[in-house]
Amino acid sequence: MFKTNALSQRSWHARLALDFERRGERTVLAGRRHNGPLVVQKPLYPEGGEVCHAIIVHPPGGVAGGDELEIHLRLGAGAHALATTPGAGKWYRSASPWAYQRNVLTVESGACLEWLPQENIVFNGALGELSTIVELKGDAAFIGWEIVCIGRTGSGEKFDIGEWRGRTAIQRDGRPVWLERSQFDGGGRALRSQAILAGQPVAGTFVAASLRSDESLVDRCRAAKPMTGAGAVTQLPQLIVGRYLGASSEAAKNYFIQLWRLARPALLGRPANEPRIWRT
Repeated sequence: MFKTNALSQRSWHARLALDFERRGERTVLAGRRHNGPLVVQKPLYPEGGEVCHAIIVHPPGGVAGGDELEIHLRLGAGAHALATTPGAGKWYRSASPWAYQRNVLTVESGACLEWLPQENIVFNGALGELSTIVELKGDAAFIGWEIVCIGRTGSGEKFDIGEWRGRTAIQRDGRPVWLERSQFDGGGRALRSQAILAGQPVAGTFVAASLRSDESLVDRCRAAKPMTGAGAVTQLPQLIVGRYLGASSEAAKNYFIQLWRLARPALLGRPANEPRIWRT
């Protein structure tokens, strides 16, 4: 549920819920509900009817203090959807209220979800929290990533004040598969620590969760390298995790696209077909 505060009349409170279902050989957007400025463009089928591509749009273009956004995606049995965004998410400086975005992704047995948003740019002075909760049922599969840029590096801005929190949780049939929390305080030690950000402004995590196995996939993913910065790949039970740390959100995204191009055919049984919006 949305948190309430005194600024509710001046802040964006938005919710988007999308239901995808398999009908014959086609995945369809069977239901969509939204309140406030969160919408989805018309369903796209660049690789045939089996996979539905959805572009989620936040018309204000950024998240300000007091804003609260919720995105709910549900994939019915056998459905396959790819969701992305048209541009970077911007988290603006706040005088005092927090901004929140919560993503709840539910994937039924036999379904596949690809959650591939553009990066989040956290402005100096922002107070933001992003959480993503993935519920997998049976043999459902999921590939997703999150990229965060702490401070506007393009303009030389550092994250001297403010706070950013992130949380990602993946579970299958109610049992935890992956749980990660992060917290970065403006000017804090974590930004400089060699064990955390090491002075780099861009960090990202790529996750592929599947019961399908490919013994050579991890080795092929480890052979992929980012253009700049550092990348690493780890295999865990039912999970492959990729990491990026560096100075470029573009390098992070291109590195994760390499990993996605390897993981998608191996785990989802389909060749990689990049959303056209990534090239605009």
